[in-house]
Amino acid sequence: MVEIKLHNSKTRKKEVFTPINSDNVRMYVCGPTVYDRAHLGNARPVVVFDVLNRLLRHVYGEDHVTYVRNFTDVDDKINATAKARKDAGAEGTMEELIAARSDETIKWYLEDMEELGAREPDHMPRATQYIEQMIAMSQDLIDKGHAYAAEGHVLFAVDSYKKYGALSGRSVDDMIAGARVEVAPYKRNPMDFVLWKPSDENTPGWDSPWGKGRPGWHIECSAMAFELLGETFDIHGGGNDLQFPHHENEIAQSCCAHGEDTFAQYWLHNEMLQVEGKKMSKSLGNFFTVRDLLDQGTTGEVIRYVFLQTHYRKPMNWTELKADQATKHLSNYYRLLADLGRTYWEDETRSGIVADEFVSALADDINGSLALHHLHDLAKEARSKRNFPEKVKPLLERLHGALVLLGFNPAKSEALWFFIETDEKDLLGTNETGPNIGVFGWVGISEIEKGVLFRVGRKWWELRTQGQYNLADELRDEILSLGLMLEATKNGAQVKAPKPVSMEKLEPLL
Repeated sequence: MVEIKLHNSKTRKKEVFTPINSDNVRMYVCGPTVYDRAHLGNARPVVVFDVLNRLLRHVYGEDHVTYVRNFTDVDDKINATAKARKDAGAEGTMEELIAARSDETIKWYLEDMEELGAREPDHMPRATQYIEQMIAMSQDLIDKGHAYAAEGHVLFAVDSYKKYGALSGRSVDDMIAGARVEVAPYKRNPMDFVLWKPSDENTPGWDSPWGKGRPGWHIECSAMAFELLGETFDIHGGGNDLQFPHHENEIAQSCCAHGEDTFAQYWLHNEMLQVEGKKMSKSLGNFFTVRDLLDQGTTGEVIRYVFLQTHYRKPMNWTELKADQATKHLSNYYRLLADLGRTYWEDETRSGIVADEFVSALADDINGSLALHHLHDLAKEARSKRNFPEKVKPLLERLHGALVLLGFNPAKSEALWFFIETDEKDLLGTNETGPNIGVFGWVGISEIEKGVLFRVGRKWWELRTQGQYNLADELRDEILSLGLMLEATKNGAQVKAPKPVSMEKLEPLL
């Protein structure tokens, strides 16, 4: 069995991963607060832990991993969005508007993450589904002397847990000095944090022993993790911005509630994301969502590839140059796979042959950049042996298997296109002369499809060269509506598309 090594934030060192039960490897990852579209930074932990999920299933077996990622659908930002809708005249109660906003945002999130190639976790609990468990856990902590009720609130008593601060490596005094701590008269200690808080008439709430209210953020993950994974499990992950206070507080309340020394065995945290070397922010104009990129034609697989180029524990810098390079790399890999034939790589049940050295690279603390380097070397070797079918096929099968393990899907690579050198004689069987037309087509494109795309470019170019710009623009707009893009070059036209288009809809335009 391949040895997996993970950098444990708790011990601050890389350790050999040994699951509590190899028949059920359990992982919990903090998911999004569902008040708006997922921005690019939100997507990084999704890809990181999706790759780890795939690796664990490869090593321990598909049915021997339980992966949980939650949705936080109890939050003041969600409430504010719902109130704004109500103030604007939307029908329904606040509870109904909040539920509608959460449903809408969760749907967006899952659609966007699917575009990135992320598998859905085994469980995706919503906080609102576990309110009773949160109330019970809060009462249990009160009964055990680790929490107290005050003015409709329930607060965790940090002083009652002597190991508080071990994950972040800071003392309570340091945390008070360096953190934004809410000062409230009902707190015994400035670091005590909320397990339950009261709700007014305009805020959603649930009945509890302390009055109508709603849970604090930290108790949500502890309650859901306990219900779905048990008192102790293997891996807890999330962005490094969650290490303190969220994960620190999870550990404290969970260990005190269940009498266990360890909540999660291994803690993994990914670093943050920058855009063109700067922190992503709306004020700098470099803030964008995953959907923004997808709508602009950047594919989910390209986004995934760029993420994997940087080790998850290092800050990642998103640049247009990296996206362009990722497109070229993936297109080259998929073009090579065309040599296997469509029937091979379009079989979604086929996972390919994954070489041990590739798995070992990925198993070295989810080293995506090293795994991509192996892909590059494998493709280079395959290209050098393209004239020797008996030698190249095993290499291409390994390339396919490695791509699938990383979360890429050649069978659905609608967005990865490669440039096809074309001329009229090859495509139309004539000796006619004409403009230089370039076609970006998908792997396995048929000669008929090539011909249609070629004719699109030729017709548009000829209208332009004849001065019929209005007709050329009309044709371009109709073609754009079908998903194709046309670009004029010095010598002719290029036809591109972010995904395959219906030839049946395209041909009538010609």
